[in-house]
Amino acid sequence: MFSYIKQHKFFWIGFSILSMVIISIFYSILKPKLVLPIYQPSNVNAEMVDSTIQHISKYHTIANFELTNQNGKTVTHEDYKDKIYVADFFFTTCQTICPIMTDHMINIQSAIMDDPEVMLLSHTVTPQIDSVAQLKKYALEKGVVDAKWNLVTGDKKQIYELARKSYLAVKTEGNGDEYDMIHTENFMLIDKKRQIRGFYDGTNPDEIQRLLKDIKILKAEYNKS
Repeated sequence: MFSYIKQHKFFWIGFSILSMVIISIFYSILKPKLVLPIYQPSNVNAEMVDSTIQHISKYHTIANFELTNQNGKTVTHEDYKDKIYVADFFFTTCQTICPIMTDHMINIQSAIMDDPEVMLLSHTVTPQIDSVAQLKKYALEKGVVDAKWNLVTGDKKQIYELARKSYLAVKTEGNGDEYDMIHTENFMLIDKKRQIRGFYDGTNPDEIQRLLKDIKILKAEYNKS
């Protein structure tokens, strides 16, 4: 038997290589593709969702918006058309979780700097304090790159409704002002169809790495379509 194999060693080498190629092809075809979930108001923490939409279980997307960024420029949903983006809610005078979240968003900015498909969007929850000038000061201090990352302010009611009815991301204050809100540590991953594809703890470095991996999974989803 050994003598036979030795006499036909080139055949067996070729056969082994061909077998490995065939197995690799079948594995590539049959292995499950990684696909991110699409989040709906009905399947996230109800505490973050406006009561009027908690029953919605499909077709949820981010609403149209018109806000103002750190440069005084009007920013709308059209600026994020055909983009994947990471969104969050913050305020510039926050001394608790915001500095950590901002540092992590800076890390994400560095990771996506050369990727034209991916952007960032941070909404202030205290627009009465966070004027354009205040946002600009904050952006310069933190190293925000204008082409990749918009810090936005605007009408408090619109920001509140975006937070509660679109991004499903903040809690209500409950102190008498119907538009008061408490931001959370959530980062949201939004796809090119304006759907929520992931929630991440913006204070947790491991979650940031998961987010960056999920961006790659989402990009692959579009590249295969």
